Amino acid sequence: MNKVSVNVKPKPYEVVIGKNVFNHFPAKLKSDFPERQLFFVIDKKMYKLNSGIIDGLFSKIKNKKSKILISATEKNKTYDTLTRIHRKMMRANCGRDCLVIALGGGIIGDVTGFAAATYMRGVDYIQIPTTLLAMVDSSVGGKTGINLDTAKNIIGAFHQPRAVFCDLNFLRTLNREEIICGMGEIAKYSFLTNKTFYDYFLRNFDKIINLNNAVLNKVISESVNYKRCVVEEDEKESGLRKVLNLGHTFAHAIESVYKHKIKHGQAVVAGLAMSFYLSAELNLISENQLREYLKLLDKFRNYISLPSPDFNRLYKAMHIDKKNRLNKIRFVLLKDFGNILLDVEAEKQQVLKAMRSGSEFFV
Repeated sequence: MNKVSVNVKPKPYEVVIGKNVFNHFPAKLKSDFPERQLFFVIDKKMYKLNSGIIDGLFSKIKNKKSKILISATEKNKTYDTLTRIHRKMMRANCGRDCLVIALGGGIIGDVTGFAAATYMRGVDYIQIPTTLLAMVDSSVGGKTGINLDTAKNIIGAFHQPRAVFCDLNFLRTLNREEIICGMGEIAKYSFLTNKTFYDYFLRNFDKIINLNNAVLNKVISESVNYKRCVVEEDEKESGLRKVLNLGHTFAHAIESVYKHKIKHGQAVVAGLAMSFYLSAELNLISENQLREYLKLLDKFRNYISLPSPDFNRLYKAMHIDKKNRLNKIRFVLLKDFGNILLDVEAEKQQVLKAMRSGSEFFV
């Protein structure tokens, strides 16, 4: 079991990573949140696959509790779902001292966090991520939100969890596509950190797909620890935290244009390829560097497909990105491992060329 402490004010919290850590959850509630009313927001599909484990653990929790099951799709990451959660909380007589628990992947975590941030102007919540993507990224750092039309996470708030439990056992119920999605975010962290982590990920790519516990523990812990450092320095994304958006300007546009048929982690991998080609186009990296960075992305070729991209639509969709200023697209680009450039501007033709080159990996 690994623990990563996230030291944000006013309430630091721990991210616990390993097998069977969910079993420690009742003890955590008893010691840190006694007498709290609990409200669970649970991914419906995940609950069906793990109902025995979840119900068994729930029986050990003596707090007053209620739950709502949500179908975790991007189409349900909306005001309607937010209202459903708030209404259920209100009918359960949840007060300001209630504790909300998100049990599911990134969609459940994001909408639950936003529900907690906005119910009675803010109540505490805990993240129990059940997908690899949520474990390495979205469950940590306090970003919460919902979609509006095709714009991803355009409505939201910063609201830190009180604890995060990453139990590797939940990953056993994921399909290959969901594992690849999580690996897309780990790939991002391998470029943000250093070549040592990159080389480790490259060597152990197949072990991660096959859910080797030792390797998973290491790559999740490394990713969370890097994000922890960034969030402690810049919680509200006024500067440094933008580095976490490497590849995401392209990725969010891909998700929007494909109406979320391309999942977030898959879109991130394609977005990384496009951003590296843009770095090369802007002479920020050499051809040798580009070839090195693409070695890892080449591992994803058989798992990701971008059929017939409309590059002009993708470019137009980028104008909704939250990093933009004065209606100009701002990119986060790579100069070297761990050397990230923020708020980079580029000409439209350079961006279109980078998109074409990057997309050729995944046609």
